[in-house]
Amino acid sequence: MLTIADHRRDSAGLTYVYPVVSRRAGGVSIGINLNVNNACNWACTYCQVEGLTRGGPPPVDLDRLRRELEDFLAAAVDGDFLARETPPEARRLVDVAFSGNGEPTAAAAFPEAVASVRDILAARGLAAAVKIRLITNGSLVHRRAVQAGIRAIGEAGGEVWFKVDRVGEAATRAINGVPSDPAKVLRNLRRTAALALTWVQTCWFAIDGAAPTAEARDAYCAWLGEAAARLAGVHLYGLARPSMQPGAARLGRLPAADLVAFAAEIEKKTGVRTVVSP
Repeated sequence: MLTIADHRRDSAGLTYVYPVVSRRAGGVSIGINLNVNNACNWACTYCQVEGLTRGGPPPVDLDRLRRELEDFLAAAVDGDFLARETPPEARRLVDVAFSGNGEPTAAAAFPEAVASVRDILAARGLAAAVKIRLITNGSLVHRRAVQAGIRAIGEAGGEVWFKVDRVGEAATRAINGVPSDPAKVLRNLRRTAALALTWVQTCWFAIDGAAPTAEARDAYCAWLGEAAARLAGVHLYGLARPSMQPGAARLGRLPAADLVAFAAEIEKKTGVRTVVSP
């Protein structure tokens, strides 16, 4: 039975489609994995993808993706998949989420994949009940094709979860494996928020037993305040699944009280609603 700690991409035996129980979405999320080669342009230290490599995804077989999503929806809506494979409190479909084993917007067919999902949900009468979500590191939002896909998500009433774990080049390199210019990240976040409802998602955890410093919290809040008016909110969450990356042993969960306290600090300093998932 699926749990919040089990986000295996092969749980349904499919190539592109995988179900998970999402603590943040509040039910069953149908994941779309465009990065079937386990390649990403980032290398987050907490990533649960085994065999993660640097790079982008291979070409997407859109016909196969559509067949898999149609078949899975039939099993979930018309069949007994939810009753067999999910706990009672999670037995509802909440979204179709582009996430997977790497950055989904790196796929050349990302906008076409979004269009396919929109069409399938509409044909099933699920467009109003099941959101389309994009979970992204936001690094490729400057590309027109990526913006087209996000615009389509926004027009369908969906939303984007935009990853910002830390602010500043050194801090981002340590957590996400890439240098990051806060000004560029802010531009991409603003672009995204202009196209679709956008949440910032932030993973907050200890390294070598130490929580992020007051300086890290201050830098985050100062940066977030620049985009506050355009955001739906912040998803602040802790570690739920084991990292498969080098250095995983250095990572640790923070007490829920620490996340709640930081959420209060974010709201006080920026006015941005912050939802905690310890």
